[in-house]
Amino acid sequence: MSDTPKKPRATADKAAAQKDKAAKKPAGVEAKAEARDDEALKAAVLDAALAHAGFDGFTDKVLEAAGNEAGVNAAELTRLFPEGPLALIEFYSASVDREMEERLAAMDLPSMKIRLRIAEAVKARLAILKRHKEAARRAAAVLSLPMHAGLAAKLMYRTVDVMWRAAGDTATDFNFYSKRGILAGVYGSTLVRWFADASADEAATNEFLAARIENVMQFEKFKAKAKEALSNFPAFAQWAKPKK
Repeated sequence: MSDTPKKPRATADKAAAQKDKAAKKPAGVEAKAEARDDEALKAAVLDAALAHAGFDGFTDKVLEAAGNEAGVNAAELTRLFPEGPLALIEFYSASVDREMEERLAAMDLPSMKIRLRIAEAVKARLAILKRHKEAARRAAAVLSLPMHAGLAAKLMYRTVDVMWRAAGDTATDFNFYSKRGILAGVYGSTLVRWFADASADEAATNEFLAARIENVMQFEKFKAKAKEALSNFPAFAQWAKPKK
């Protein structure tokens, strides 16, 4: 018979419970870990795809090749990018938006005039896209197709929304939407000009951007003056009042 003393039953049960608790992770923790893993896998596939997309575009073949290079099997690739190349483009746009937001957060935007804040936001995004300019051009070409107009509008809205929020916009009325619509026009046209700009300093693009922002500022001034002038006419003031 062994002389080794036995642990009390309560102590043994407590130790077993602690062991089980350590072995099991809360569902929320597991979900977050899986989400992080998915983001890492998507990023790895995107990095591999950008090296090919500049030449071959965003296609099923490029996505498959990128998956192989990133060590992602076919089943996982389908799960991560259920809409195929379109999902990859969407993730690409979101990744650029995140990096743009980080860059803008590191700047002293509050000390700048609003036109400079917007200019810096547009320039920051273009600087990120420049690393893979041809791939960005191919992505824009896909989004320009009529069948992808919905996705293009969604991604554009997300981008200009990040820009305006970084610039300190707090509008909650109709201006919230009008500002984003106007900036979409400024950024979209500047992006097209940037694709055609082969200069090292991109001076032509910067001049184009400055001119577009100036156009918007002049229009806003004109709109404010027109509203002020017309408000002096009682009939117009009455007509312009919100209907109850």
